[in-house]
Amino acid sequence: MIPPMGDFLNSLEQTTLASMVRGDTGLEWLFPQVEIVHVLALALVFGSILMVDLRLLGLNSRTSAVSRLSAEVLPWTWGAFAVAALSGGVLFISKAHTYFYNLPFRLKFLCMALAGINMLCFHFGDYRKVARWDLRSPPPVGARIAGLLSVLLWVGVIFCGRWIGFTT
Repeated sequence: MIPPMGDFLNSLEQTTLASMVRGDTGLEWLFPQVEIVHVLALALVFGSILMVDLRLLGLNSRTSAVSRLSAEVLPWTWGAFAVAALSGGVLFISKAHTYFYNLPFRLKFLCMALAGINMLCFHFGDYRKVARWDLRSPPPVGARIAGLLSVLLWVGVIFCGRWIGFTT
């Protein structure tokens, strides 16, 4: 049986790691250090995604193949995303109730979910035919739309992430 959400959030907040991140154990410096790692990882996620998205929009790297640029950049994206998810999870458990019920936090996750759906639609849609348009600038309309949506959604993630700090 799944415990009620409040019990689950309580259990997260009561972990030793959550207590350490909150500064309950005299480690007041830990939260800002984890937050720095989180922000830097998100910057790398956004920057690497932006490189591909700007190529999809036909605004940069016009002589580079989309497939090659993606192959070079996306491993960095996924590595940085893993670091961001891990550090974000550590930040979350420190105040699980506060974050879980926070509107900007929920909007941040909504933007990330929509960005993920956009990525899946692109990869199972226009990207399946990338060999036909790999060097074309600008790429097909569907690829450009995916690039634009990606930029807007990741800007939304960043905006909401900053907004969280002003509402908790």
